Amino acid sequence: MKAETAARTRHATRSDKNLLWRDIIKNRWLYIMLIPGVLYFVIFKYIPMYGITMAFQDYTPYKGILGSDWVGFKHFQRFFGEPQFWTLFRNTFLLAIYNIVFFFPLPIVLALMMNEVRRERFKRFVQTLVYVPHFVSWVVVVGVFYMLFTTEGGAINELLYNLTGQKVAFLLEPGWFRTMIVGQSIWKEVGWGTIIFLAALSGVDTQLYEAARIDGANRWRQTWHITLPAIRSTIVILLILRLGNFLDTGFEQIFLMLTPTNRDVGEVFDTYVYTKGLTQAQYSYSAAVGLFKSVVGLALVLGANTLAKKFGEEGVY
Repeated sequence: MKAETAARTRHATRSDKNLLWRDIIKNRWLYIMLIPGVLYFVIFKYIPMYGITMAFQDYTPYKGILGSDWVGFKHFQRFFGEPQFWTLFRNTFLLAIYNIVFFFPLPIVLALMMNEVRRERFKRFVQTLVYVPHFVSWVVVVGVFYMLFTTEGGAINELLYNLTGQKVAFLLEPGWFRTMIVGQSIWKEVGWGTIIFLAALSGVDTQLYEAARIDGANRWRQTWHITLPAIRSTIVILLILRLGNFLDTGFEQIFLMLTPTNRDVGEVFDTYVYTKGLTQAQYSYSAAVGLFKSVVGLALVLGANTLAKKFGEEGVY
């Protein structure tokens, strides 16, 4: 019996291998097209993960990763014991929450609005118009906001002065910092974020809308009962993936907007890593901070994916 079972197992394994090779040969061009993407992730995502070991060393460029002394969790203990830790965590957490609450739903809303447009030329024009800001550098975006909101001749402040007789230091007051950051992100990325949702909306069966109209459903009812359920899985997956970058608030944008007056609310993990790692050459310490962010992101993805499955969604895996 054991011999027969082993023989069947070997036969099944060979059959699976044969089926795999047949599938590869049959779809060889698809696998060839997959190679650049795989190479990208291997070279730029997986191989650099070897550098994580720096977080557990007193790394020096002279000795290299292999020759540097191991110190265990020394840098993590130092990071969690820093008085600045909770300030950094609060600033990063609040910006991340604002992006989830205010930024994430807007591409969905904009995609639903664009999906209702029936004139194809106008729809394409609007799509092009909202996609363009994505290709503008953050340096240009921040420069435009400075020109609009500065108290020294900024268009918005000049308008406020003409209406109220007062100017508001949007770029200097800490209370306006997060609003400015979220506003810039919305202006730059909301249009680009509609691409995936518009693609999902294009797959909705039009017969469902026709049946709903026959039953007397208006546009709002059709959106609520047909459109949103049809793209719900896409929304859930993108939300889970976004949680993986929850603490990544964007270094370039934050760095360009920081001033001595708003640093208390604007300093985040990304700018802190830049200061400690590049300007002060504390490579191991900054690697520990970066690893902490990655671990938090991984935990959020795993937790959100598990929660999504409990509610009947597919999840990421």
